[in-house]
Amino acid sequence: MARLQGKVTVITGGTSGIGLRTVEIFANEGATVVFSGRRETEGRKIAEKLGDAVHFVRADASVEADMQSLILGTAEKFGRLDCLFNNAGGPAPVGSIETVDFEKAMAAMRLLFGGVLLGIKHAAPIMKKQGFGSIINNGSIAGHLAGYSTSMVYSSAKAAVLQLTRSAAMELGESNVRVNSISPGAIATGIFGKALGLTGQAAEDTAEIAGEVLAKAQPIQRAGLPDDIAKAALFLASDDSTFINAADILVDGGMIGGRHWTAHQESVKGLGKAFSG
Repeated sequence: MARLQGKVTVITGGTSGIGLRTVEIFANEGATVVFSGRRETEGRKIAEKLGDAVHFVRADASVEADMQSLILGTAEKFGRLDCLFNNAGGPAPVGSIETVDFEKAMAAMRLLFGGVLLGIKHAAPIMKKQGFGSIINNGSIAGHLAGYSTSMVYSSAKAAVLQLTRSAAMELGESNVRVNSISPGAIATGIFGKALGLTGQAAEDTAEIAGEVLAKAQPIQRAGLPDDIAKAALFLASDDSTFINAADILVDGGMIGGRHWTAHQESVKGLGKAFSG
C-alpha cells in the first residue's frame, strides 16, 4: 500500500528543486497534494502533468493572507490536513556584517523564517481540532553551524527555524500534532545559482554544475539530491514516524559530523613532518 494513501498534504515552494521532487514523490505515494509557489505558469504545468491528485495554488509564503488561504482552503476542500511541508525558501544577502543590506535581509527573513511561522500558525488549529497531523520544516546545516552558507542572514534564519520547530513541537505535541525539521547539506539545486544572482531557468540550470563541485564536500562523496530530502519528508509525513516530534533530521552525508577523516590524516602527517624536521 502507498505510504501516504488517503492523506492530504500541502507543500510550499513546490515549483522547483526539493519542493518539486517532494510533490512528485508524495503524489506517487498516494497523497492528495496541494503545492504552492509564486511562479503560476510553472505551477499550472506541473499540476497538469502530475494528474488529478495534484493541485497548484499561487501563493507567496511570506504573505500571511496567501498562506492562510492556501492552508484553510485545502482543509475546507478536502476535509482534512494531514501534512504541511514548509519548504519555500530562497537566497539571502551575502557578504560581511558591515555591508549587509538591512531591507534585503529582512525580506529574506520574512520568507525563510516568516513563511514557516505562518505555515505552522494556520495549520495548527486545523490539526489540533482533528487530533493529528505532521508539520515538516525545511532547515539547513547552516542553521546548526556558522560557515555553511554564503549568507549569514540565511544561516540565522535557518537557526530560527530549528528553534521554532522545537518550540512549536512542545505545544502541538500535546494535541498529537508533530513538528519536525529536515536539515539538508549540500543539495544540488538551483539555490546556489540564485545566491550568486542568477534567476529563473538560468539558476535551475546550475544544479548539475553545483553537484560536481559539491561531490567531495562530505564523507559520502556525492552531492545531495532533491530525492534525499523528499524521501526524508516522506518518512516524516507517513505513519512510520508517529512517535517522532521536535526532531531535526540531518541529511548531509555527514558534512557536519566532525572533521573529515582524510583532511585530519593529512594534518597529522604534516605535524609529524614538522616534528621530524
